[in-house]
Amino acid sequence: MQQDVATAMKTSLEQSVIQALRSVLGDGSCVLHEPRFQGNEQAYVQECITSTFVSSVGRYVDRFEQELAAFTGARRAVAVVNGTAALQVALQLAGVQAGDEVIVPTLTFVATANAVHYLGATPHFVDSAEDTLGMDPAALKDWLKHVAEPTAAGSRNRHTGCPIRAIVPMHTFGHPCDLEGLLTIAHDYRLALVEDAAESLGSYYQGQHTGAFGELGALSFNGNKVITTGGGGAILTNDERLADHAKHLTTTAKQPHRWDYVHDEIGYNFRMPNLNAALGCAQFEQLPSFLASKRRLAERYAEAFRGVESVRLMREPKDCRSNYWLQTLLLDEAVADQRDAVLTATNDAGLMTRPAWGLLHQLPPYQQCPRAPLSVAESLARRLINIPSSAGLA
Repeated sequence: MQQDVATAMKTSLEQSVIQALRSVLGDGSCVLHEPRFQGNEQAYVQECITSTFVSSVGRYVDRFEQELAAFTGARRAVAVVNGTAALQVALQLAGVQAGDEVIVPTLTFVATANAVHYLGATPHFVDSAEDTLGMDPAALKDWLKHVAEPTAAGSRNRHTGCPIRAIVPMHTFGHPCDLEGLLTIAHDYRLALVEDAAESLGSYYQGQHTGAFGELGALSFNGNKVITTGGGGAILTNDERLADHAKHLTTTAKQPHRWDYVHDEIGYNFRMPNLNAALGCAQFEQLPSFLASKRRLAERYAEAFRGVESVRLMREPKDCRSNYWLQTLLLDEAVADQRDAVLTATNDAGLMTRPAWGLLHQLPPYQQCPRAPLSVAESLARRLINIPSSAGLA
């Protein structure tokens, strides 16, 4: 009898979620997030093809960088091949070296940790806050009191002996994390702050665009982001010297010359092709309408799920404006064991949903990395569900 009651409750939750989704999305199938190409995409890409400037040289790269800087309020933007490359180079420019530790959230996409690893450094995992889904300054402050000790060069992990060089907050699903608290910690412990703003184009913390708070920030324009260049990313900074160095490093560190090939340091072929930038310029023209549409969708979801017990829609944190990149449900802890049943039922119904990423400290490559207590992130990972979020759905 008790088992029958439990089964009925699970069925009720699954069906309640599907009904709420259907009330917003209507009948038929729906993917999680797809790009919209309703502007000048074909015209700009065709212009690139006609001009033959399809690779690393062309006016669209310059235009895309200028528009990014103007929109975000950063002094400079440097377009690159993807968001992971942007974060890797940003960390290198911030001083991260082999043997260092870099503080990252365990609740993030694997690229955040991979960018650290590519430099020969080690990710040091910390917990998240439930109200932002991002790095928790209070928990981090308590942890650093325990693990960090000051040195002449900054901070060091007293347990591993490694320098702690930087902190990488990530704005989860487009919701800004508590940057004020994290900037204070970065200052107190002499850590470079590099923002992983891959998901937060169009998001603001206390009126300022994300990605422009730390020494550098990284954006992504993958096919599932708010706007896309097919594959692409960008480095943001207010430091002209760092921007020039970023441009140099990501273009193979080649010194300007009419014909000669002289490379004065080890660089990367991380240039964004003009063809991709052309697509991005056309997408950029539509960004305000994309953001408005995603906000309307969030409002419709909030109304639809208002009466669904044990489920709430993640809303933008206090004093923030989120881009609502991925609309996100948060189950109560009491029904966390029903998450997979909800995922199965919604996907079977043609409504694409997915859980949060696997926590990074649980992945085989990173299980031996240093980490703080991670109870909130572990709880969130059990309870988060992303639901259809494309800009066209509103």
